[in-house]
Amino acid sequence: MNSIQQLEKVGQSIWFDNISRRLITRGDLKKMVDQGLLGVTSNPTIFDNAISGSNDYDDQIRELVESSRKISVSEIIQAVMVKDIQMAADVLNTVYERTHGRDGYVSVEVTPSKARDTKATIEEVRLLWGRINRKNLMVKIPATKEGLPGIEQSISEGMNINVTLIFSVERYKEVTNAYITGLERRLKSGKPLDHVASVASVFVSRIDTLVDDLLQKKVTATTDKAEKEKLCGMLGKAAIANTKMIYQAFKDAFNSRRFKELKNKGAAMQRPLWGSTGTKNPAYSNVKYVDGLIGKHTVNTVPPQTYTAFLDHGKPILTVETDMAAAEKVLGDLANAGIDMKWVMKKLEDDGVASFEKSFDGLYSHLGQKKKEFSKATVPSA
Repeated sequence: MNSIQQLEKVGQSIWFDNISRRLITRGDLKKMVDQGLLGVTSNPTIFDNAISGSNDYDDQIRELVESSRKISVSEIIQAVMVKDIQMAADVLNTVYERTHGRDGYVSVEVTPSKARDTKATIEEVRLLWGRINRKNLMVKIPATKEGLPGIEQSISEGMNINVTLIFSVERYKEVTNAYITGLERRLKSGKPLDHVASVASVFVSRIDTLVDDLLQKKVTATTDKAEKEKLCGMLGKAAIANTKMIYQAFKDAFNSRRFKELKNKGAAMQRPLWGSTGTKNPAYSNVKYVDGLIGKHTVNTVPPQTYTAFLDHGKPILTVETDMAAAEKVLGDLANAGIDMKWVMKKLEDDGVASFEKSFDGLYSHLGQKKKEFSKATVPSA
């Protein structure tokens, strides 16, 4: 068995944080599934790169424009996304069946501009769920304050949800509460709990990127050699420490009496998913955020370069509960150094929403131009 297949044996699933039409049509996704890949995630940035960076979607866009001159750019975006997700879900269906619904999911995100609008989020989840029409679909809802009621409502309606952009332990606990409350409402209404699946996507490497920057500024500002050494000793440690605390919160929530009552009725745990696990700092290991966070009942969704790196030299050994005292000390030392982690988490959430909105705007602009080109080409000559 390769390292990804071994990882499944110890309890963690590797998903692929990327999607494109070419990945599916050329058979590359199927090959990865054969290697042990267990799921796919997407986001507006991934779709922007896939659609804006190739001509693979031109035939479908041309057909859409030719079929209706009045079609909006938003409708074109949704149509191409829906097709990619359906095709990928069909490839992953074998995984879904083999794992009895534990894995095999493909995730698509609601429009980023709706991240602060509960009603609009719920409406789009219903729309995507109906249009894509795949049992192994997960719709992504950002874990904003406004997103929490949307998560609860969607789960109560029996839709699979990938809760994204989680950074803090506190927000993670709110997400698990929304999931469990949604299941409780569903049970109370007499509806089955089996086949309702969810993951809670905790973003990892972005925490180190921001905290390291704050620490480096403090290193530059002090002339005290001992203080410099202490601050440098904290670099690259915040993200894994924070994520380990979230794993403990996961165990507390899903070993609770409250959830066990739902489990007895067929409910599945909402597994934590480690996202943003590509290494951004070249000074760190390129599998830092995979090797350091391996735990039972978890998912790690990795970008292409991290997938290749872990397949080559990843170590499938349980690590997410090792050195817990050290992880707690890291967070305490950061607080003592004046790093406000609550501010860090809030900024990362705001930046994450803004980044996805920017990607969606870029995609909208690109497809708007494509629509104009194909509209001109379909106008009959005089």
